[in-house]
Amino acid sequence: MASVLYADERVVALAKPAGVSLATRRAEPGAAVARLLAALPDAERDANALDAGLRLVHRLDVGTSGVVLLARDEDAHRELVRAFAARRVGKAYLALVWGRPRPAEGCWTSPLGPDRSDRRRMRVDAAGRAAATGYLVAGRGPGVALVRLEPATGRTHQIRVHLAHAGHPVVGDDLYGGPRHRGVRDPALRRLLDPGHTLLHAWRVHLPATAAGPELIVTAPLPADFAAALAALGLAPPPEP
Repeated sequence: MASVLYADERVVALAKPAGVSLATRRAEPGAAVARLLAALPDAERDANALDAGLRLVHRLDVGTSGVVLLARDEDAHRELVRAFAARRVGKAYLALVWGRPRPAEGCWTSPLGPDRSDRRRMRVDAAGRAAATGYLVAGRGPGVALVRLEPATGRTHQIRVHLAHAGHPVVGDDLYGGPRHRGVRDPALRRLLDPGHTLLHAWRVHLPATAAGPELIVTAPLPADFAAALAALGLAPPPEP
């Protein structure tokens, strides 16, 4: 279920659950916002005066949970979209991935382009668009690692493709790697590592001061299934900023 993380007269931040699609068709420009609002408890929606007039500022993949920003009016929407386009918005994700990235800290910079053999996918392509994803291994478990990721660009599926290309696909990502259970023998843990969606979480958004409002840092708690997998592995998420 979705929840309200922050709301003022211009900006609203929601915690999107995995499974809610933010895809937007031209014929239904408000459909993504409607799906988000439908995932909220009625009490939260009413207490924060959230309605179909909200405007979606950015998107997450359907299987990704975490922070999503919305604007209450067109001026705020324009300012926030500009901040994202100018790469002035800081974004931090948490992912549980197969294997252990080495070195434990770095930046992947492979350019990305569409996979012409599968329209659902992106791939590393020397002729593609520039992409950069900073990463830090925050914890290690049997066959898996918890990774903090900070994308400097916002290409489609960027984090998932960079991780898969490095040999460490996100747990639950059937499109770019699928279940592997490398080194995991405990049946209960194997079930936790087969969640039915990617264990990729948009953990934090750092919004600079704009005409839409002051500087803002919003953090979304991990969803229950992600937190349960970490607990079973003896791992803890990084401390909130």
